[in-house]
Amino acid sequence: MVFTASPAVNAQTADLTSWQANSVYVAGEQVVYAAAIFEARWWTQGDEPGAANSDGPWLFIANCQSGQSGACDPSNLGEPVEPPSGPQPNPGGGYTMLKSELEATEATLTSSALFLEVKASIETRANAEVELIKAGAASNPENVKRVEQIFPEQQWLYTFPQRHSAYSYEKFLQAIGKFKGFCASYSDGRNSDAICRKSLATMFAHFTQETGGHDVNSPIEEWRQALVFVREAGCHENDSSCLYNAECAPDTWQGQQWPCGTRTGGGYQKYYGRGAKQLSYNYNYGPFSQAMYGDVSVLLQNPERVADTWLNIASAVFFYLYPASPKPSMLHVIDGTWQPNSHDTGLGIKPGFGATTNIINGGIECGHGYEKPQSLNRMAYYREHAAAMGVPVESTEELGCAGQKSFDTQGAGAMKIYWDQDWGYYPDLPEGKSFACKLVGYQTRHFALQAGDYQKCVQHYFDVDVIDN
Repeated sequence: MVFTASPAVNAQTADLTSWQANSVYVAGEQVVYAAAIFEARWWTQGDEPGAANSDGPWLFIANCQSGQSGACDPSNLGEPVEPPSGPQPNPGGGYTMLKSELEATEATLTSSALFLEVKASIETRANAEVELIKAGAASNPENVKRVEQIFPEQQWLYTFPQRHSAYSYEKFLQAIGKFKGFCASYSDGRNSDAICRKSLATMFAHFTQETGGHDVNSPIEEWRQALVFVREAGCHENDSSCLYNAECAPDTWQGQQWPCGTRTGGGYQKYYGRGAKQLSYNYNYGPFSQAMYGDVSVLLQNPERVADTWLNIASAVFFYLYPASPKPSMLHVIDGTWQPNSHDTGLGIKPGFGATTNIINGGIECGHGYEKPQSLNRMAYYREHAAAMGVPVESTEELGCAGQKSFDTQGAGAMKIYWDQDWGYYPDLPEGKSFACKLVGYQTRHFALQAGDYQKCVQHYFDVDVIDN
């Protein structure tokens, strides 16, 4: 029988005799073994018995069997060897796998150049750091300072005179500060300030369409009527309007993966549109909550935070930065990371503001041979915001999407960003199962841009206990 010993046994030894279990604890550390009855002496991993090494990995030190205690004598160990790879039988049933192996597999499968670009653009800061961001603060992150220089508070007040009181300049800066990739510095020769200006103009144009007043009779120009709504018009907490809750049912995978919160008095929380992007549905609140808090339940239990806190704008920045496969992210359209391939070109998809409309609402607004009213609005708003931001609009830039088909899996921006079970048959593995997950282009409960979801996928589909090592 083979055992593993934790390196953190605090330089103590312990005699274990005639145990019959799956694990024991030595000096507070779990020791996992794969035998029924044995006698062994344990010590900490290091240059010699008793030398503590709390930072090292777990290693297989010896084979110990009942009646062969000499194999566990410190003078008869030999060199430690790495644990066997792949799934190993678990005495209690099922299999064990090493966390380090699962993490290594996840890293390998998500190491393409495009994956690395996306991972860099969606990197976030801790919320405690975000909460410290204030207008003009010397401690503000570099990307926040860039936004302050390009778009100061006075311009915020001018551009959004009809904004809801929940949309403050401070919350705007905090939303920017949460994401390191928005208005970031480029080290490859691209103009960081120019990209930042164009990103802001693009995002503001879509704000104006999604949450604008659209009052043609107002003395305030339409392009300056954005951020009027922080909650979806016509939706209220105390009636049955705007439920968006079909996916809350516990027999749906969405309801299982992103379990809906319950309200005082009964019923599910409501996941209608909130914030500058009008975030809707539990399957969007859950992933956004995971990205913001490392916990899907926070916003599923408290969806009002998307309206009342800096998340009301962060939810829109989140949507701007994250790719919605097979679509690229809007950031990568604007900063030039995404370049259409021949298939994209055949679909009529070109770089420019129009492609971001295709990303947001292409199924409704694009590909009809003429510009739909919503697309015409976005184009007009973009021209105005671009002019106010000092962003040149070239005559060759495609601002509309009338001739653009939907993005598909053959395009340059298509990514497989979800995990699903590898259904293949592998005769050399136990039961012929893969004990692995694969990248897929359709949405599943496991998101490849969320670190650790590969392990969750393997555990969900296979009878596996994961061992830290």
